[in-house]
Amino acid sequence: MSRLWEKGLPLDERVLRYTAGEDHLLDARLVPYDVRGSIAHAEMLADQDLISADDCSVIRDGLNELKKTFAAGDWQITLQDEDAHTALETRLTDTIGPTGGRLHLGRSRNDQVLTALRLYLRDAASDLADRVGGLRASISDLSNRQGDVEIPGYTHMQHAMPSTVALWCGGFNEGFADASDGLNAVQRRINKNPLGSAAGYGTPGLPLDRESTTAKLAFDSTQQPVTAAQLSRGKAESSLLFEITLLMQDLSRMASDLLMFYTQEFAYISLAAEVTTGSSIMPQKRNPDVLELLRASSATTQACLDESLMITAKLPSGYHRDLQRLKSPLFRSIDLAIESVDIMAYVLEGLKFLPENIELDAGIFATAEAYRLVRDKGIPFRDAYKQVAKQYAK
Repeated sequence: MSRLWEKGLPLDERVLRYTAGEDHLLDARLVPYDVRGSIAHAEMLADQDLISADDCSVIRDGLNELKKTFAAGDWQITLQDEDAHTALETRLTDTIGPTGGRLHLGRSRNDQVLTALRLYLRDAASDLADRVGGLRASISDLSNRQGDVEIPGYTHMQHAMPSTVALWCGGFNEGFADASDGLNAVQRRINKNPLGSAAGYGTPGLPLDRESTTAKLAFDSTQQPVTAAQLSRGKAESSLLFEITLLMQDLSRMASDLLMFYTQEFAYISLAAEVTTGSSIMPQKRNPDVLELLRASSATTQACLDESLMITAKLPSGYHRDLQRLKSPLFRSIDLAIESVDIMAYVLEGLKFLPENIELDAGIFATAEAYRLVRDKGIPFRDAYKQVAKQYAK
């Protein structure tokens, strides 16, 4: 097949394979967003009398049909296509004829890719925040069921002060509320319209209405000047990856607590049988593999953040093909976060604390005793501290 950017010169198959990379596989999630951006662009061109209303209608219908058939599995993005954007325009022209070639007027693949990606990221961040809300609901349910159960509060892996299941749940619930706020705050960088910036320097002599596509695509603002669009590549992506990393660190710490509570030595909790796995050699084993993988997940998301930041570090302004490599860590982190948040919510639904197995060391009430001396005898806290400390001196 002839690619859209080809000029009649041969391309080595190895170069195609290397430069296309994973895009033909990764871009499946971008198809509906590229269709949406392309339709908004076509409608703007028609409004500006740059294409006819009839051509716009044919393009719009053709794109919607391609979106429908792609969702049905009737066609796929291939290596020869390179990416979703070329795949759509090629098939559109095959379907509706030369009219399909009018669609690319006034845009480059650079702003086209960025537009589709931002539309996707806007939804992805919102969807993940909603899923975190589901996790918080599972935490609240656990707190409502067993919040009164007393458990030790730990510092330095030692019994420190008395706590409860409600307090344990509450700490994580607040952390995940903060994660939701962070995910929503990322929209500030995502929700800027790059469409019409073309290859990064606008469309001289072509009367595009960029505010029109901003409104049609429900962006908060039009990214100005046109040179800012490519310079901003990686910022929204890394902002989202940063918030995901913080989210996954809290999730990892929750998993770490639960793994400790699940050991035979602690036996503070039981897990539903359907969330544990067996051993290939030991008949008695039921393993908390899912929690171990959750504990490890924050390492993956942090690596994705680091990869994103390093790709864009020290790049000159303007577009560079390096930016293509942002997709893989970005999508990998988003997918892992979605799966991890959902699976932890499911694990918590069947989790039970076992108060009959939980013993609090007598020394755990030492601080409360020091406070009692301050209240009842009016002595300074440091004196009360020393007086109580003598009781536990060994």
